Amino acid sequence: MATTKYADRSIPKISLANFDSRIDEITKELVAAAETDGFFVIVDHGISCEEIEAQFENAARFFALPDDVKATVPFSRRNVGWEKAAQIRPSTGAPDQKESYQMQYGANMEGMWLPEETLAGFREQSLRFMRKVQAVSERLMVCFARGLGFPDRYFVEYHDVTKPNIQTVLRLLHYFALDPTQPAPADYYRAGAHADWDFLTLLFQRPGQSGLEICPGREAFTAFGLGDVWTKVEPGPAGSNEIVCNIGDLLMSWSDDRFKSTFHRVKTPSDPAVDCFGPRYSMAYFNQPNTDCQVQGPLKKYPLVTGSQFTEAAMKRNYSALEAKMAAVKTNGLSGKET
Repeated sequence: MATTKYADRSIPKISLANFDSRIDEITKELVAAAETDGFFVIVDHGISCEEIEAQFENAARFFALPDDVKATVPFSRRNVGWEKAAQIRPSTGAPDQKESYQMQYGANMEGMWLPEETLAGFREQSLRFMRKVQAVSERLMVCFARGLGFPDRYFVEYHDVTKPNIQTVLRLLHYFALDPTQPAPADYYRAGAHADWDFLTLLFQRPGQSGLEICPGREAFTAFGLGDVWTKVEPGPAGSNEIVCNIGDLLMSWSDDRFKSTFHRVKTPSDPAVDCFGPRYSMAYFNQPNTDCQVQGPLKKYPLVTGSQFTEAAMKRNYSALEAKMAAVKTNGLSGKET
């Protein structure tokens, strides 16, 4: 089995301090990052370490509940709810070894919040945190709109979380602990290689809980694991409120492929000296468009589609790739193991 190839890449760190007076400078830095690796880190964004940690504690309270309680809010077609070891990536053909709970704003969450007596304050705290992250997202959207020659609020208005047809979500994630004295089981993946199909993802990592890796240059669904070169994206130190951001497939399309939606994964730990074998928590805020928005880049490289049509096409592509992967495994006995 081939050894995973790694390379050190500098992940841009972009400050949003004094946003209004520095917007041209910030826009230039964001566009440069989007045009290259598609990943960057933002700081000075206005969400405190204490607020981030409070939401991590909120997530830990949810995941500590018995499975039969969490199963009362199961993942649904509304793209909300709880799942456990149910997400299968085309790159692996095996379920990610994690559980997650996905939340939206408004009517899509009807019946999908646990009762207050079961998890006191969870809903209020989560929505408060989501609104904070949305405000940061909107600043980034203004910059990307400027970079592409659109009006400042072009993307903001298409990701309006006050409307009933919003698709934006916050996903809480819990990766299961592993025994560092034992090798991971065969075909065990924390999160297989994938690209996000949203507009922009804001990811919160907990200090000391490593595993995120990126593979720039892999924006297309091609053969997986052959010659890929990965780069580790470590969490910030304790007391850090860094947010890792990545471009999604939607913004890549909306920019006529100018901005890059980059493959990434959460590596299964293998080395007790450097890897996180304990439970790993993260939170991903997926900026997804209103279903009726009009998606087309300034150069009109791709046909105009609505937000719902783009999402449906992305899901169909994902499932088609998964079916092809499973067929190859069945026909050729391929394991699909990342190398």
